[in-house]
Amino acid sequence: MTAFDLWSVMPLAILALGALLILIIGAVRPGSHCTGLGVVATLGAAVWTVVMPPIPASPTLGIAFGPFASFFSTLFLLAAAVTLLLSHQYNRERGIQGEEYPATVLFAAFGMVAVSASTNLLTLFLGVEAMTFAFYILVAMDRNSTGSAEAGLKYLLLGAISAACIAFGIALIYAAAGTLETREVARLTLGGGSDPLALAGWGLLLTGIAFKISLVPAHLWTPDVYQGAPTPVVAFLSTASKGAAIVFLLLLLMGGIGFKSLHGPLWWLSLLSMVVGNMAALLQPNVKRMLAYSSIAQMGYVVLALLTGTGDGFTAVIFYVVAYTAMNLAAFGAVAALSREGAGEELNDLRGMGYSHTFPAAVLALAMLALAGIPPTAGFMGKFFIFYAAFRGGEVPLAIVGILTAAASAFYYLRVVVALYMHPKGAPSGQTYIGETIALSASAAAILFLGICPAPLLSLIDHIQR
Repeated sequence: MTAFDLWSVMPLAILALGALLILIIGAVRPGSHCTGLGVVATLGAAVWTVVMPPIPASPTLGIAFGPFASFFSTLFLLAAAVTLLLSHQYNRERGIQGEEYPATVLFAAFGMVAVSASTNLLTLFLGVEAMTFAFYILVAMDRNSTGSAEAGLKYLLLGAISAACIAFGIALIYAAAGTLETREVARLTLGGGSDPLALAGWGLLLTGIAFKISLVPAHLWTPDVYQGAPTPVVAFLSTASKGAAIVFLLLLLMGGIGFKSLHGPLWWLSLLSMVVGNMAALLQPNVKRMLAYSSIAQMGYVVLALLTGTGDGFTAVIFYVVAYTAMNLAAFGAVAALSREGAGEELNDLRGMGYSHTFPAAVLALAMLALAGIPPTAGFMGKFFIFYAAFRGGEVPLAIVGILTAAASAFYYLRVVVALYMHPKGAPSGQTYIGETIALSASAAAILFLGICPAPLLSLIDHIQR
């Protein structure tokens, strides 16, 4: 490895060294949480990606931190920092002890950053699987909960199938294209004609990615894993993990080549996800399961924008990934805070919590309004850009289905708000913790800022697509 190679992967090195240092501290001082060090490592890597100039691809490592990689790396690192802040007190009260947790969060962030900076399919696959392996551990981290162990096992078994599909798909695409470069494979395999070998590879690749982002019919793991895993882990899994999988597709398809060949599969994935996700969420009494089915529908909206193959569609996808990250971090972070204060995860357990635990309940209500697409929130702007891109891209029937299902989704999102505020109960109580407050405040502020003033983010998205 040359000095240039080391410089080009410095954000990854910061995360890896931070994780190793946390593990060493844990060996010297057993039981250390090391949350602060984890937050410092993620923010340090984020600052590095923002301030350093664009670095061309390393021929040895297949990594390049250009504007696109820096943008998504920063997003994933901030999500990791918020997750660590949300987790600290939650883990203390549930007996999730030790240095393993923050170190594994850093390893997951390492995989996400590697995905966003990859320039060939090999490093792309390694980044996705590094991230996924970390989540196998995080989902099953609560050793005092049988639900967490069950969720980890289900995620592991189905994740192995997903990894096999992606690996086999990459192998077939490489056999058809003769290259692993992300900017070339779509042009060489989908640009003209229909090579059966390449189409089989893309089919397997889409199958694996459908699992990663919970698209129907590869969605069945989602509600069980979301319900059983520790809530801050679900916040990270449902946002940054899915964002990294969407980046995987963007890196391959942002050239706008080959959408005629992939239009049919993407169309059905979007339709089924929007319909099944929203309909299944309507009657869910468990808030985490409801949000799990909601996430399936939300990813259907993202695929709707993606399949247009237009610049407007890609802009809508990137904007919605950012908005969805803020919305779901706020939602699951608030659920974690309320469950820590004595409420369960059932809808009935939230009755009156808007009066007894005002701050986390207010953040949860804001997140529900945003996910429902009610202005002036990030969710409204995100859905507006998605449906605008779909209509302009000619996907009128699917856009109409999306609008109807989004309208239906307001029922189950507003049920949470009704439970919080339509059943007065008790005086304000509960203790707020500084890390938790910072994380929830930052997520809520992002939801409102992106809903009221989306122009700065849109300008940045336009810059990274050039």
